[in-house]
Amino acid sequence: MSIQSEDVLKIAHLARLGIQQEQVELYASDLSNIMNLVEQMNQVDTSDIEPMAHPLDQSQRLRSDVVTEVNQRETLQQNAPDIEDGLFLVPRVID
Repeated sequence: MSIQSEDVLKIAHLARLGIQQEQVELYASDLSNIMNLVEQMNQVDTSDIEPMAHPLDQSQRLRSDVVTEVNQRETLQQNAPDIEDGLFLVPRVID
C-alpha cells in the first residue's frame, strides 16, 4: 500500500499535527513502509496458533483483598476549606 503526500496532509490535519512541507515525503515513505510491513504480517498463516493474553504461561500472583489502613477521613479533611457530608466541596468548573 502506498501512502501519498496528500494522504499525509489529510492525516496531519485530522490529528491536528503541524508538519513541515519538506518532511511530507519522508512521512509518506515511512507510513508506506509501515503499511507494507502490516501487509506482510497479514499474509502469515496463523490458523493453528491459539490466541493468548500473555506470552508466558504464568498465573498472576494476587494478594488477598483485605483492608490494611484505617479510615482517616476526618484527619485528612481538617485542612479542607469546604466539606459537606464527608465530601470535599470544590468550585464548579462546568456550567
